Amino acid sequence: MRMWLRVLGVLGLVLLLGLGGAVLFGVHTVRASFPVTSGTLTVAGLKAPVTVIRDDLGVPQIYAESLEDLFAAQGYAHAQDRFWEMDVRRHITAGRLSEMFGESQVTTDSFLRTLGWRRVAEEELPMLSARSRRILDSYAIGVNAYLAEHRGAELSLEYAVLGLQNPDYQPEPWTPADSVSWLKALAWDLRGNMEDEIYRSIMSASVGVEETEKLFPPYPFAEHRPIVTTGAVVNGVFDAGREPVGGVKGASAHVPSQAVPALERLRASTDSLTRWLGPTGPGIGSNSWALAGDKTESGKPLLANDPHLAPMMPSIWYQAGLHCTEQTADCNYDVAGWTMAGLPGIFIGHNDTIAWGFTNLGPDVTDLVLEKLDGDTYLVDGAAVPFTTRDEIIKVAGGQPVAITVRETIDGPIVSDVAGIDTYEAVGADAPVPAPGSAADPDAPARGRSYGVALRWTALQPAPTFDAFDLLNTARTWEEFRTAATKLSVPAQNLLYADTSGNIGYQAPGRIPIRKGYDGKWPVPGWDSTYQWQGTLAFESLPSVLNPTEGWIVTANQAVIGPPYPFFLTDDWAYGARSQRIVDLIEEATAGGARMTAERMREIQMDAHNELGAFLAPKLVELPASELTAPAVALLKGWDAQQAADSAPAAYFNAVWRQLVHRMFDAAADEELIYASGGDRYWQVIENIWDTPGDFWWDDKTISGTQTRDETLQAAMAAATIELTDLQGDDPSAWSWGALHTLELENQTLGTSGIGPIEWLFNRGPVETGGGESTVDATGWTPKNGYTVDWVPSMRQVIDLADFDASTWVNLTGASGHAFNAHYDDQLEAWRTGTQ
Repeated sequence: MRMWLRVLGVLGLVLLLGLGGAVLFGVHTVRASFPVTSGTLTVAGLKAPVTVIRDDLGVPQIYAESLEDLFAAQGYAHAQDRFWEMDVRRHITAGRLSEMFGESQVTTDSFLRTLGWRRVAEEELPMLSARSRRILDSYAIGVNAYLAEHRGAELSLEYAVLGLQNPDYQPEPWTPADSVSWLKALAWDLRGNMEDEIYRSIMSASVGVEETEKLFPPYPFAEHRPIVTTGAVVNGVFDAGREPVGGVKGASAHVPSQAVPALERLRASTDSLTRWLGPTGPGIGSNSWALAGDKTESGKPLLANDPHLAPMMPSIWYQAGLHCTEQTADCNYDVAGWTMAGLPGIFIGHNDTIAWGFTNLGPDVTDLVLEKLDGDTYLVDGAAVPFTTRDEIIKVAGGQPVAITVRETIDGPIVSDVAGIDTYEAVGADAPVPAPGSAADPDAPARGRSYGVALRWTALQPAPTFDAFDLLNTARTWEEFRTAATKLSVPAQNLLYADTSGNIGYQAPGRIPIRKGYDGKWPVPGWDSTYQWQGTLAFESLPSVLNPTEGWIVTANQAVIGPPYPFFLTDDWAYGARSQRIVDLIEEATAGGARMTAERMREIQMDAHNELGAFLAPKLVELPASELTAPAVALLKGWDAQQAADSAPAAYFNAVWRQLVHRMFDAAADEELIYASGGDRYWQVIENIWDTPGDFWWDDKTISGTQTRDETLQAAMAAATIELTDLQGDDPSAWSWGALHTLELENQTLGTSGIGPIEWLFNRGPVETGGGESTVDATGWTPKNGYTVDWVPSMRQVIDLADFDASTWVNLTGASGHAFNAHYDDQLEAWRTGTQ
């Protein structure tokens, strides 16, 4: 049946223009996709009137009488503002990008089909609760109602551009599997330490295991406190009030012997997804913290959250509110926060009683498994086991279909089979397994190109993860919140909690594997069944805490809990620079009985203190300076290690750091295969080796001979001076960190087309930014690639449990996905300045 959808709001002013050049778009084409956001609309599938109120930023608050209408309206609103993004996302997760963009995406599709995200999502649908299925079905009804009324450029300007190359393309109806599949992409983005596993193997081939291990030092628990500081597992249940007892951690699988060809394939595979999902690695994390009411000015908890993800245009987030006009047992939504187009519900936010935030827990939920292949079989405990195979047909716009055969083992799909990808091959030659006939494993098979690399990953095992979001959105107590957490299998997130009763809490959820005798740092031998996972950790044994004595909880991807915890989660945490800085600022703000304010919470989110700068800059100043470097080094005298966009000292320090990373770390191996993130793990390495000036890692590996610490530091300082003089002139006082450290917001599809007018239409920037790698204001960058920002606080929020209406938020870009809509980038300046 058809009912009325009342939409209240005001259309903002829209920049109207035509594009000249190879492609001519008139004003009508640019505006054709702008949604109707005022007046009354007739929408198929609704059972009763629904009201959508959009604020000055175009953010919708949706009010409905039933659960079905609420989510149909959310689906409709998502499609109005972001359908192109939704359509691309489902093609990513299904491995069908070639159907939209042609043969250039066949390799990416082959890798995605090999992983089989869509297949797993379809297996998960029957596992979901009946209520979750109703939500997904209703959401799809709303999306499809919009699709039925709009086609081509009416959906999004990108379809007009795509139509020039692929005129036959038409979007298919939306399905529940399209929604659930996106959880697999999120799990991939936040999957943990796979890149570190690749890095260890390839680096060890160049410098050996002992030197490689120095690059992965133990977490500095004495300096950087974990999330949960007390507690023990008693009779299988974690009790935060118990004293910790000694734990057990598995050892590494084996020492690497001779490696490189299969890991190369893996690295290239992950790189092929960077365009679509953004970079992964140590910088991908988040900040969140909560303070109890006795620490705040209002007397109620405050909760802050800013997830760090790849910058995209539009932002990955979409703000919204979902409200049942009358609260009933069935329609019990009164929630606002952050959604993702294509997924029903609220991902992060608050309802009328509780608030919550997410950061990446980062458990080790993947293993790279080296398989010994022999024709149509692989080896397990001396026996030949047939592969499970499936055939996939990749349709290609403007080309012929491509057929691939996916081979799977008991460990997972053989990811090194993907044609055109070289990184996985490196794993097979130099993986951390015994050499043939070694004492460690006399039955190890001979090496050679007959090795394959399988991916064992928790996200490839079906689970009813989507159920968690309905339970989370409607939870009103700590107990209900934890019940929701039991369903959050992947991606595993640090869950932060606060409620209007004054409670704050933390829960680690997720499907985390149990390994016996090894710790997952290195690839493992698939021919030995002792390296199979031994199940997963019980939810009750995972760390949690309610109302800690400190009166606050900080999660920023640091270690969850100390070594006495008896189970292995991972060793590849962030090293705690961000988290400890937040702890220090909280303690400073509440010292002597002072109370935290929401405004101070927002200021902390923008803190740009560089822990390595505080350690290293004074030491650089003490070194003898040359005539070339003296004016630049003078910038560092008395520098407070803050990295504001207009900071000259920050510009010079980071240029020196980039030179050091290249000379010390990246030049030690093939930089096309692996490279250093430059984050707080490497900061810890510098601190660890500082008192050993002749350590191997101090050597400048870009030149012959052997250099000691001070020689390499001085060479880096000179090179940084020359670099900045070339880029920004010969007056060091005029240098600017923000001019180096710019944010480029690119449309993830057409924004990298190589066609200037098209890129100009969809992209925004450059934006000069402060912050940096492993600072609280985490505008990350990768030294190998220059200073350009490659991950950001993708949104920021501060929730006030004393008055939800006083809570604040800001998105990276805006609500709209339509270029030149008033809400395409109208939050960007507020994001840049830290205004909420």
